[in-house]
Amino acid sequence: MVPIDILCTLAAIIVTYSINTSMKKVVIYARVSTNSQDYERQIIDLRDYANRMDYVVVKEFSEKISGAKKVVERNALSELLDYVRNNKVDKVLIYECSRLSRRIVDFLQVIEELNEQKVSLYIHQNGLETLLEDGSINPIASLVLGIIAQFNSMERSLIRSRMRSGYNHFRDNGGKVGRKTGYRKSQDDMREEYAEEIRLLKKGISLRNVSKITHTSVNTLRKVRDLTIVG
Repeated sequence: MVPIDILCTLAAIIVTYSINTSMKKVVIYARVSTNSQDYERQIIDLRDYANRMDYVVVKEFSEKISGAKKVVERNALSELLDYVRNNKVDKVLIYECSRLSRRIVDFLQVIEELNEQKVSLYIHQNGLETLLEDGSINPIASLVLGIIAQFNSMERSLIRSRMRSGYNHFRDNGGKVGRKTGYRKSQDDMREEYAEEIRLLKKGISLRNVSKITHTSVNTLRKVRDLTIVG
């Protein structure tokens, strides 16, 4: 006869193994647009949700960059997609649609790639998941997310249009724009503002191609290039 304490230990091991293997593995992605903003609240809320659902958070990705940037320009999002391709992940948790991207093309592209990897995207604010439990595409979520992404893109276009209108109105009424006379940015300020441009230039990418990626003028990039030589 096997002692009862050994049987209990074996049973506990089997149950624990069964629970652990059935728990879903998830990754968290959080984003804010500027250095002055904080993504900690997004991460806390997503951790709490994962805990309530008994998910295992295997990785967290976060970054401070505009949601209008392309996926290839966003290091953390690109790293997340690489991680999903090379590791077993069940879900990606984000706080809201605009955290993923404000570019509708990139938003749908990311969802499509996750779907191909059989990884569900969960949007906390809307309570939507892109895949059903059997791994098939959730048609309702796809429809709603497509509409939300379209509105996010329209919202950004409206903001830019209003800013442009306000700028023109200010200038037409005698307002002066641009730097104050005699103002010159310090090298440290330039390095902070053009950190992404400097990173691309150090990789040997041409001024013209960096300009296409970042939408920074070639003249400004020439000044930034000098900083990479000095720094």
